[in-house]
Amino acid sequence: MSDRFNTIAGWALFAGIIALGGGIVSSKMFHGERPEPMGYAIEGVEAEGEGGAAGPSLNTLLASADVAAGEKVFAKCIACHTVNQGGANGIGPNLWAVVGDPIGHGRGGFAFSDALKKVGGNWTFEQLDHWLTSPRTFANGTKMSFAGLSKPEDRANLIAYLNTQGTNLPLPAADAAPATVAPGEVAAGEASNATAANAADAEGATNAAAPAAAH
Repeated sequence: MSDRFNTIAGWALFAGIIALGGGIVSSKMFHGERPEPMGYAIEGVEAEGEGGAAGPSLNTLLASADVAAGEKVFAKCIACHTVNQGGANGIGPNLWAVVGDPIGHGRGGFAFSDALKKVGGNWTFEQLDHWLTSPRTFANGTKMSFAGLSKPEDRANLIAYLNTQGTNLPLPAADAAPATVAPGEVAAGEASNATAANAADAEGATNAAAPAAAH
């Protein structure tokens, strides 16, 4: 009985050693670390935050803003805001002549959040654009529950519409387009620079050789 037990124990120990050794060898051959690049790169798809040309500036968008389109965008706001002169405050303040008005103050005694009161300044076109992009980012803690308008064109059109409601500040001119240079002009300029550089090198060589000739 003792010999049989020893034989079984010996085989069990041998099997354990084999399993342990196999585990060590397999861990060397196959490791479970996360690959540095996750997934596969897909040709033609840009990574987040890379590439993509910047869109038109706010000035350019306001210069060509569509007031009628802005009035349609304002339809998203009428559940909380009025915009007529002398209109009552609702869930949000009345927005008559809001463009240029102090941020977080006035508006017929509307109870603005402390977060918005702390911003300071006036509702310029730029501040309204920031606010309409994301009210919570503009004033963390604001009571405004609206998530914001993601399209710059919608924001510009809405700002232009609000500007016609009791303010009528002059809209900015569109930003000048960046100057473009024709390929032929680039090549000509490079050739001219190369000629000037060669001439300078030749003049330098002549000046260096002159003292040696004098001796």
